[in-house]
Amino acid sequence: MTQLPLEDWYTEYKSLLFSIAYRMLGSVSEAEDIIHDLFLAVSRTDPGAIQNPKAYLCKSVTRRCIDQLKSARSRREVYVGPWLPEPLQTSDKEDPLLHAARNEDISFAFLLLLEQLNPVERAIFVLREAFDYDYKEIADMLDKSEAACRKTYSRLKQKLHPEEPLLPQPGIAESESLVRSFLKAVSTGDVLQFVHLLTEDAVLYSDGGGKVRAALRPILGADRIAAFLLGIASKGTVLTRSVPVSFNGGAGLLVDGSRSRIAMLFEFEGTRIRTMYFVNNPDKLSHLKKLPEL
Repeated sequence: MTQLPLEDWYTEYKSLLFSIAYRMLGSVSEAEDIIHDLFLAVSRTDPGAIQNPKAYLCKSVTRRCIDQLKSARSRREVYVGPWLPEPLQTSDKEDPLLHAARNEDISFAFLLLLEQLNPVERAIFVLREAFDYDYKEIADMLDKSEAACRKTYSRLKQKLHPEEPLLPQPGIAESESLVRSFLKAVSTGDVLQFVHLLTEDAVLYSDGGGKVRAALRPILGADRIAAFLLGIASKGTVLTRSVPVSFNGGAGLLVDGSRSRIAMLFEFEGTRIRTMYFVNNPDKLSHLKKLPEL
């Protein structure tokens, strides 16, 4: 096949490689670092010896992600509070390769499900579920047998996706309206309106990573979440400025507080909020655009 120059490989495959790495790692910064290091390593070899650049690069980035996950496990075991992925800012204008898979495959719920898996299981599940690689391709990437990859995926599919009805999800316009209603309710201190926006068994996860103040455990139940957020809002530390943002394929908010920034992501059940993810660890927000100055 005709060989592309190295810089053309980067242009051609960067989005695909990032999509794999982000789903594997749940980190924008680590995914970008791995891709940078991969192309730096390739530049020191003979690109002419690579017969299938796409297969070679996808295999290389997957193996690098597996190694990264192995080293990250010990760090996450001592992480302060809940560990959440780095939020990925998405929009209709984003590179279409990023959205080749369903939005569920970059959602926080999906990425957190993957945290249950060891690095090799995670690779098999991501490559098959999100990118529809066949078992031969996956086996070649991981130096496993096709039968082993097929068996592993079947087991993981059953474990992570039990047969249950899908929860109804609002459309984009409706979800954005719900997020704005949430913002108004918390800003005005309208407790009754705020609780009405949440399911009875709603959960809030807050990730400060020990760098900034955050809840060290998930907050369960609409009343407890309301008390927690309204208490913070009453101190003037949250909701100084906010901008609606699409995070990980869904509606969210990027908030500037008096002391920190927060990326807020929401999952819905019908017309109510079921799960909230608040990421305010500054290390996980540095890649996000700054809010415009007032």
